[in-house]
Amino acid sequence: MGGPWQPPRPHSLLLLLLLPTLQVQGTHPDCSVILHFQKREAECLERIRSESQTPALPGQEGCPTEWDGVSCWPALPLGQSRAVGCPDILNVFKKSKGLIQRNCTEWGWSLPNPPYHNTCQLETLGSNNDTEAKARHFVTMKVLYTCGYSTSLAALLLAIGIFSCFRKLHCTRNSIHIHFFTSFILRGTAVFIKDSILFSDESIDHCTMSTVTCKAAIAFFQYSVLANFYWLLVEGLYLQTLLLLTFTCDRSYTWGYIFIGWGVPMVTVGVWVLTRLQYDDHGCWDDYSSLYWWVIKAPILLAIFVNFLIFLNVTRMLAQKIRCPDLSKTHKQQYMRLTKSTLLLIPLFGVHYVVFALVPEHVGVDARLYFELVLGSYQGFLVALLYCFLNGEVQAEIRRNWGKWQRSMESNVFNLATQDFTA
Repeated sequence: MGGPWQPPRPHSLLLLLLLPTLQVQGTHPDCSVILHFQKREAECLERIRSESQTPALPGQEGCPTEWDGVSCWPALPLGQSRAVGCPDILNVFKKSKGLIQRNCTEWGWSLPNPPYHNTCQLETLGSNNDTEAKARHFVTMKVLYTCGYSTSLAALLLAIGIFSCFRKLHCTRNSIHIHFFTSFILRGTAVFIKDSILFSDESIDHCTMSTVTCKAAIAFFQYSVLANFYWLLVEGLYLQTLLLLTFTCDRSYTWGYIFIGWGVPMVTVGVWVLTRLQYDDHGCWDDYSSLYWWVIKAPILLAIFVNFLIFLNVTRMLAQKIRCPDLSKTHKQQYMRLTKSTLLLIPLFGVHYVVFALVPEHVGVDARLYFELVLGSYQGFLVALLYCFLNGEVQAEIRRNWGKWQRSMESNVFNLATQDFTA
């Protein structure tokens, strides 16, 4: 036999079997298969540790329980054999009826017969051209959402600068807009940070990556997403408050809005982090199949649901206000401007999330990625466009200050020319 057979390193055989799958999925592979085998390995190793604490009696020697990288082989007396079927996980393997057998010999466990790669054939995954096409698809998608987030960041920073520079634009409404813009900036920044840590180096096995840095990046990303949805909720709440208070400027709600927009997401993410550390501290926390993902998902769905109710209520109140003869023309214009922006954003931001939230995470992956990454990356630009660049009040203030600056420049040029002439 040439000495006892040594099992391959953990996951080495598995990675050989799944190599085509990982290549097809490029730098964003589905880690569920590898995580499944990690769990199976942990269970097997726990069984081995338990058996090691109970030494075998004389005359009962044989082959101890062993993990070979794919299957767990329970302890077996000398001279006997055992057979197992192919792993059946996520339809990666064909429904093979063949069995893999190993014998317990005096030299230890024999080699698997027949080998895994012969019995457990992979499903047909397509040609090399398909693999290259999928790789190009992911690269194209990354370029698109990188351009989208870059455009949004530039527009949002410019919008914040405009609201901050002009004193006449300083009010509670625009202050809420600035917080909303900031949440988009955080979201775009979090995407770039997450990509740089998890997906910048293809040699990194991010399926089993479990560092403090990557967990912090994922936690920051989840916080920015939550803050984004909750500041949209604040926009809806503020719009409804304006209707109820008939445009009465009341700053007493400002700290309440800040707590909802920044505080609630911080508490939620804090609970999620503590839960993952205590009960599910594996990988990089970027797996959405975990039950604890609902700690993040449920508050987002709640915010979307409340915003939808606000959407219906504001629409009802709008119809009543427009028909009200006592409402001044200025108030109607001011109300309509803010209403059109907010009512457009509420369904725009929530509909696709609700649709995908009601289906399993592995269904419609391509469509999900396109909506959440590509189209979602331009949402910040759309928000800056609606709330700032197309805002009549902002445009009027820019024109006023631009005219004032031009007159000042003309006056300075005239004074300088007069001084030169008189000199």
